Amino acid sequence: METSWVDFRAVKAAVSIQMVLDRYQINWLRKETGDLVGKCPIHRGDGKRAFRVNVKKNIFNCFSCSARGNVIDLVAAMEQCSVRDAAVRLRDWFSVSMPTAGGHQQIPGPQRIIEPIKLGEQVAENKPLGFELKGIDPTHPYLANRGITRETAERFGAGFFPGKGTMSGRIVIPIHNEKGELVSYAGRAIDDSEPKYKFPAGFHKAQVLFNFHRVVKEQNADRPVVLVEGFFDCMRVHEAGFPAVAIMGCSLSGAQEHLLASHCDRVIVMLDGDETGRRAANEISSRLARKMFVRIVDLDTGKQPDQLSYEEMNQYLADEP
Repeated sequence: METSWVDFRAVKAAVSIQMVLDRYQINWLRKETGDLVGKCPIHRGDGKRAFRVNVKKNIFNCFSCSARGNVIDLVAAMEQCSVRDAAVRLRDWFSVSMPTAGGHQQIPGPQRIIEPIKLGEQVAENKPLGFELKGIDPTHPYLANRGITRETAERFGAGFFPGKGTMSGRIVIPIHNEKGELVSYAGRAIDDSEPKYKFPAGFHKAQVLFNFHRVVKEQNADRPVVLVEGFFDCMRVHEAGFPAVAIMGCSLSGAQEHLLASHCDRVIVMLDGDETGRRAANEISSRLARKMFVRIVDLDTGKQPDQLSYEEMNQYLADEP
């Protein structure tokens, strides 16, 4: 099969619009009558309600710049490329299997090489930071309210940052690459301000797994790695005694899949207990199952891993066949 071959229907069936929003870090949209509403990421106008996404139908519409359509149309608009090129990028970003002429799926083998994700014509690379934020307070009440102990906050380097800059007044969380190099900080708002999470311009979260460098360093062959969505999910799972990494969203990129496949034999997928989380868990597990043992934890509706008690966490995770 030629690498240029792409099936639009296969791409649209495999990639949800939420996965695309997560990849572009479009995290400022608010829920409104079942839709996601906010400023348009395409033309970046001033209209605070111009852009609308229907997650269930996987479509979007901007009432200002008139852009609309499905996941492929959204990528074409964001990348300023053709619809076909957008489909190819989605295929590569999310490792979508293409049906052959006979109707059979081509399944990538365990040794498949994941190429660096590309944004436009540039390779998405996270360069190590040349600085560290100082004065981070791991004792801030927000962390305790999220169930994070001071010991855990200090281990992960998380805490309130009172200094100047874009992260000022937020809970900051250091992010490292697989080598342990500091490549970014995430800034979590402690009130209702938007965006809920801030990432520096030029940071590509699809290239890293949060806490992966610690898990690899301390890896125990007898323990499966727990894959979760968010930073605080990861910290809470760690507190319960299980190795955990976070995808920082609800979609697994090709680069993240490659990291897991290169270092892990067993993974437990434990995403949020909602429709989006369950759909993402099924999609992720179907990809990882080609390369390792995978088990899905189906949380009760409305539950998130960081909301579980240690007893509940153990009930969900210790039941390992």
